[in-house]
Amino acid sequence: MSETSPQQHAQGAPGDTRPVTVGDPPSVADSEQAIKEATKGGSKGGTNLDTLVGRMVVEQGLATEEEVQHALQSSKDGSGGVGQLSLAHVLVDRQFVTKRQIARLRQMIEAERSGQQIPGYKILSKLGAGAMATVYKSRQLSLDRLVAIKVLPQKFTSNPQFVERFYAEGRAAAQLNHPNIVQAFDVGKANEYHYFVMEYVEGTTVYDDIMHKKRYKESEAIDIAMQMAEALHHAHERGLIHRDVKPKNIMLTTDGVAKLADMGLARAVSDKDAAEAEAGKAFGTPYYISPEQIRGETTVGPPADIYSLGATLYHMVTGSVPFEGKNPSAVMHKHLKADLVPPDHVNPKLSAGISEIIEMMMAKSVRKRYASCADLLLDLKDVRAGNKPAIAHKGVVSAAAFEDIVAAEAQAHAELAEAQPKSGGSPFTHPLFILVVAVAALSLAANLVLVLVR
Repeated sequence: MSETSPQQHAQGAPGDTRPVTVGDPPSVADSEQAIKEATKGGSKGGTNLDTLVGRMVVEQGLATEEEVQHALQSSKDGSGGVGQLSLAHVLVDRQFVTKRQIARLRQMIEAERSGQQIPGYKILSKLGAGAMATVYKSRQLSLDRLVAIKVLPQKFTSNPQFVERFYAEGRAAAQLNHPNIVQAFDVGKANEYHYFVMEYVEGTTVYDDIMHKKRYKESEAIDIAMQMAEALHHAHERGLIHRDVKPKNIMLTTDGVAKLADMGLARAVSDKDAAEAEAGKAFGTPYYISPEQIRGETTVGPPADIYSLGATLYHMVTGSVPFEGKNPSAVMHKHLKADLVPPDHVNPKLSAGISEIIEMMMAKSVRKRYASCADLLLDLKDVRAGNKPAIAHKGVVSAAAFEDIVAAEAQAHAELAEAQPKSGGSPFTHPLFILVVAVAALSLAANLVLVLVR
C-alpha cells in the first residue's frame, strides 16, 4: 500500500466511507501518555517504557547511547526534576531531542506492540489509522517482502458483525488475482488481533494527484480508467462487485501501474441473503455512489461500479466531483435527480468522445449505462486512439444490446417454428414471422450504423 497516503489504508471496514486524515503530532505530554498506554505491562515482553523509548531514540539517530544513558540516570534519581519513568521529558528538557521527535515515537511504539502480536511479521511503521482500522507497513519474514497489514481495532473484536465484515473483505480479495488489483495474502487472528495481510504498494493515489495537480490530462485519465475497467471486469467475471470505486481506492505505483484497493464493501452479486440484509441502506461514498446503491436496491450489480468509475473519471478530468452539496444527503439526492453537467462543459479541453463515455457511465438508469466493462473498454480504446466512442456515440447500440437482439431473434425463430401451421394459411402473414422480420431489420440497421461510425 502507499506510504505517502496514510488516509487510504485506514478505509474499508463496515460502512466507513469517511476520508481519514493524519493531523499534526500530539504534544510531548500527550505522546508520553500514549506511550504509557501503548506499553502497559511495563516489563511485558522483556522491556519497559524507558528502555523502549531509549532504544528507539538511538535507533532513529535522535540521540547517542551516552546521551540516553545520562538522561535515563537523571530520570531514575529525579535529578531531571520530572520524576521516575519520564525519560521522554528528560530527553526534551536536556535538548537531546525535540518534542516533535518524541511525539513520533508514539506510532512506532504502537507498531512495535502490534508486531509482537502477529507472528511472522516485523512491523516497520504505521501507514494510517482511522476509526475502523489501522494499517502498518511490515515485512513478512519468511519471504523477506514488504506487505501492508490492516488490523481491526480491539474495541470491535467483540462485535460479530464487524469481525465478519473484516474477514469478508479478506475472502473477497483472495478470489481476485489481477495486476490491477491489490493482492490479498492472508487473513487471520493472532492473540487479540484480527489482521489482514495484503500487497504493499509504494506510490500515491488518484485522490492525492487530484489534490496536487487539480485534474489529469485526458490521455492519462483514460489510461488509468482502462486499467480500472480491466480490474473491475476481472472482479465482475468472478461474481464480485466492489461498491466503493473512488479516487482514494485507486493506488498508483511508482511505475505508473494503477491498482484497485479496498474490498471492504465488496459483495458477491449472487449473495441474496446479504442483499436482503442491506436492503434500503446506502453503502458507498456519497460523491461517487450509484443511484441504485443510494436506493438500497437488492439487485445492485456491475453497472454500479461502472457508475462510480465514471464519477471518478469525471473528477479526474474536470478537477471537480460530479455533484456538490452541503451534506452527504444533498449530494446523493443530486445523484438521483440532478442533471449531470457534461465534463467538456466544465473542462473545454476535453474531447467530445470522453465526455460521451462519462455521461453514459453515469446514466441514472442502469439500462442506459454500459452493460459491462468489456463494452466500456471498447469505447475507451477508441477515444484513446483518437476515434469516436462507437457505443456511447449517438444512435449506436451497445454490444450487450446486440446480444439481446440476437437472442430475441433466435427466440422468435424458435417460437415461429413451434407455431407453424401444419396445413393451410400462409406463414408470411403469421404475427411471429412479422416479429422475426422486424427484429432482423433492427439488427441489420444497428450493425450498419456501427460499421459507419467505426
